[in-house]
Amino acid sequence: MPFAEAINRHAEEHPHTPAFQMEGRVFTFGVLARHGRQLAAAIGDLIADSPARSLLGDRARLIALEAGNHPLFAAAFLAATNRGTCVALIDPHLPAPTRKAMRELLSPDLVISADGDELHLEARASGKTRRFSEDAPGAREAPLIVGEDREPLLIVFTSGTTGVPKAIVRDRGSWRQSLVTGQDFFGISRGTRSFAPGPLAHGLTLYALAETLVAGAEFVGAAHFDAAQSLRLIEAQTVKRLVLVPTMLRRLSAAAEGRQFASVTHITVAGAKLTASDRESAAVAFPGSHVIEYYGASELGFISVATESDAASATAVGHAFPGVTLHILNDAGAEMPTGETGTIFVDSRLISDGYLGVADGAGFRRLGGLATVGDLGFLEEDGTLHLLGRTGGMVLSGGNNIYPQEVESTLLAHAGVHAALVLGLNHPDLGSELVAVIEPEGNTFDRAALDRHLAAHLPRYKHPRRVWLCRKMPMTRSGKVATGTIRQWIADNNDGLERID
Repeated sequence: MPFAEAINRHAEEHPHTPAFQMEGRVFTFGVLARHGRQLAAAIGDLIADSPARSLLGDRARLIALEAGNHPLFAAAFLAATNRGTCVALIDPHLPAPTRKAMRELLSPDLVISADGDELHLEARASGKTRRFSEDAPGAREAPLIVGEDREPLLIVFTSGTTGVPKAIVRDRGSWRQSLVTGQDFFGISRGTRSFAPGPLAHGLTLYALAETLVAGAEFVGAAHFDAAQSLRLIEAQTVKRLVLVPTMLRRLSAAAEGRQFASVTHITVAGAKLTASDRESAAVAFPGSHVIEYYGASELGFISVATESDAASATAVGHAFPGVTLHILNDAGAEMPTGETGTIFVDSRLISDGYLGVADGAGFRRLGGLATVGDLGFLEEDGTLHLLGRTGGMVLSGGNNIYPQEVESTLLAHAGVHAALVLGLNHPDLGSELVAVIEPEGNTFDRAALDRHLAAHLPRYKHPRRVWLCRKMPMTRSGKVATGTIRQWIADNNDGLERID
């Protein structure tokens, strides 16, 4: 069901039901719809007399939403996705030069940013501005109208090889299809109160917001992720579903310290692969919960999904998501035999329209009706997909092709490893040298036990030649290890790293 249509219906049928909660402020469906209509009217007033100026041209008016996890985010997103407008999400916690480059790429018609408890709206062409607060009695309202399937709806960003994020555009049809598919698969109903503490400018949390509200359930977010605070909220709010990246789940499980949070019945994880240890720890903290992890990409949507019943493996990421067909192709575009590595292509109705503007030549590309982001892997006879890394991310060391993601997955499967990053560094003889940075599980670390684990699972040439311990991995806002920071720490001999070989 279209997002606006669902909110309109829920606001009419059960206006007093909680819809969106952020930092203790709760907005019902009735209030959310009213704020959305008020913001839609304000947007129209500010840009009505200005010519279209954005990268989208005449396809739609472009609204850049740079408010972060603000209590009025859901209303702003609802208004900015009204018929005739498309929303671009910019994380306000990114460095200022990066955000400036993103705005220059998009040239949006209007920018919405956070200003304390209020939102600040600025029409870029005219310079007109307006402030919006939740207490706006008598504010004019405009209807929330459903757009056509081929209209652009959403622009999100993914990392580019040049350092400037690449803009990905999705039309309304693919977004709606993903919501229908996801709601059926994840079993979300009106009673499924969901907690997703990640950044709303990123795909995982944003999608959790949309699918929860479309189902008529309550979405609970957080301005910042804190494990202890999150557990208190889960208990107080009797949260049923968690939507997380693996690092968040690990920290919640560790912070639980033996306590059990039985209200949680479903846990959805994406962004990286869970280990057997992750699942065991989650089963202790959240007994009876059903853990689902999916592999996907902003450009492609859902790709594969794994549950507790799937075979454990350092590289296996489950079977094709419902409605998705997987293909493994070689460089010439021919299908690879079962078990042989090639590029992962998908055939799906969830595929985005691709990048806006000038891309860097890496990532998303099409081959007929198929599409890829350059990930490498292979299929087993039973359809299990194995993910080995991404084209261009391969490390060539001593003439051997090594995919860091495979090594990271193996490291994370060791009980003594909490988080890991594997990368290649320039080496005068080998070309590249494989190294690893590990955040240990606990205060002690047994290097000999790690070596035995690696020897049991990987050939010798895939073992990291140098290893550092990092007591607290630097993380990005989306919950992933900050690779650039780690590389700089290695180059600077930063005290945050301890060499152990």
